Amino acid sequence: MEEIKEGKGQEQTKTSIDSVFDIHNDPIMESALDILSILGKHKEITIRAKGNSIPNAVAVANIITENMLKGNSKIYKITVDSEPIQELGRALSNIKIILKKN
Repeated sequence: MEEIKEGKGQEQTKTSIDSVFDIHNDPIMESALDILSILGKHKEITIRAKGNSIPNAVAVANIITENMLKGNSKIYKITVDSEPIQELGRALSNIKIILKKN
């Protein structure tokens, strides 16, 4: 069963196995607190971002693992990829960061 919530410019998808949180250009600490509340319910979360939001996703992951849950969480996997934009003849970068709570 899948539940989708939208709010504050971010889409968050919760499943019984894991969670996905899309990072946009919202304040970093606000996103970090939202992710922290999800990690309270789940042991794993995937943070996703595209384009100019990638540095925000990295900052949020670092805030959670190095400050908020230091010693109780870790960055499990980072995947960096790109997808072509046909109209512009360029590629849009994207990142997925999987955080796990110990």
